[in-house]
Amino acid sequence: MKIVTHADRSFLPSLKKVALRGQATGAAVEKTVQAILKGVERGGDKAILRYTKQFDKVALKPEALRVTPEEVKNAYFHIRKDEGDALRLAAQRITSFHERQRTKTWMYQDGDATLGQLVGPVDAVGVYVPGGKAVYPSSVLMCAIPAKVAGVPRIVMVTPPQKDGINPYLLVAADIAGVTEIYRVGGVQAVAALAYGTSTIARVDKIVGPGNIYVATAKRLLYGTVGIDMVAGPSELLVVADDDAKPAHVAADLLCEAEHDEDAQVFLVTTSERLAKDVSKLIESQLKGLQRERIASKSIARHSVAFVVTTMDEAIEVANEIAAEHLTLSVDNPFDYLEKIRHAGALFLGRYTPPSVADYVAGPNHVLPTGGTARFFSPLSVNDYVKVSNIVHYTKQELAKVKDPLIRLAQIEGFDAHAKSAQSRFS
Repeated sequence: MKIVTHADRSFLPSLKKVALRGQATGAAVEKTVQAILKGVERGGDKAILRYTKQFDKVALKPEALRVTPEEVKNAYFHIRKDEGDALRLAAQRITSFHERQRTKTWMYQDGDATLGQLVGPVDAVGVYVPGGKAVYPSSVLMCAIPAKVAGVPRIVMVTPPQKDGINPYLLVAADIAGVTEIYRVGGVQAVAALAYGTSTIARVDKIVGPGNIYVATAKRLLYGTVGIDMVAGPSELLVVADDDAKPAHVAADLLCEAEHDEDAQVFLVTTSERLAKDVSKLIESQLKGLQRERIASKSIARHSVAFVVTTMDEAIEVANEIAAEHLTLSVDNPFDYLEKIRHAGALFLGRYTPPSVADYVAGPNHVLPTGGTARFFSPLSVNDYVKVSNIVHYTKQELAKVKDPLIRLAQIEGFDAHAKSAQSRFS
């Protein structure tokens, strides 16, 4: 793990490089993605099947795209009871948290005028669930349960096909979460199918869920044709640690995020150079024997940085500059710093809050902004699955009170038809 101290000439350049880590996301693959999007828009199911065979090496017929209810029921026989119980516990806690986010239609009286907002769910949501390097039933729960809580009537899951069938944990999680349709299609072609619609897969109004750089780029290019949650990049964790933090805990937390993939990025900001050195050594020893040792090793070697600063206030400023997806405060009295944190996808406070608790069973959503976008994006929530329409009702008497300034403003902007639309009510 690279260590830079506040006195090093490389400190500010290293911090700037980390802060700008998300700038080039998707640029290198955009041409390929655009070609696939156009192919699916024009070719529908045939294009999906062609790309599935090309990229996933699985040959399917159109009728095999949709997962049957019998396949979902059968999935329960391929997992242990305690595994199903764990998924149900996670679902219960995720539901409990997201139910607190719900907002209702509201109105108020302003004189004789009635103003407010109409809040309701979107008609259909597409949940993208990655395949490949890992299995993510937790992401199924995190993406589908808020949609169910919001009242979305149609929740569609897509996931890359596997030669031996879709992983049973994904199917069980989808059933528990209230997914209404499941299709064995992944990659850019899946995102395109959800956005444009095909003979088999009806289009949705919004697409959520993590994916690789191709999927993220497809979502970015399709924004406007369909709604998206965010353009997510590789996983990230920043640990802010004081002198009393336990190096073993910090190293374990950093590896927890580094094992996601080779491009995962983990950082440490600490007031103790001794701690930084101890953590770096422990990372090397804790890596050995991990199931995903090769992946985590590459992540650490490529991207990890430890920043050593002189005060906790400086540490918090560095954290705000980085705007990490996950931010751990391994410090005394972590709540004292809460209002100083301006940018973070999720905060883990104190010595005994490992990031993994929020990945699975705490309840808050683990689909979070990455690449510094925590400066302006928020975690996935119930709000991502609803639409808001403004409500305006005026009586003739209330309109009369505002008619003159309304007309004056319309005249300032040169829109005389706007003025006449109000004046006509009094002719």
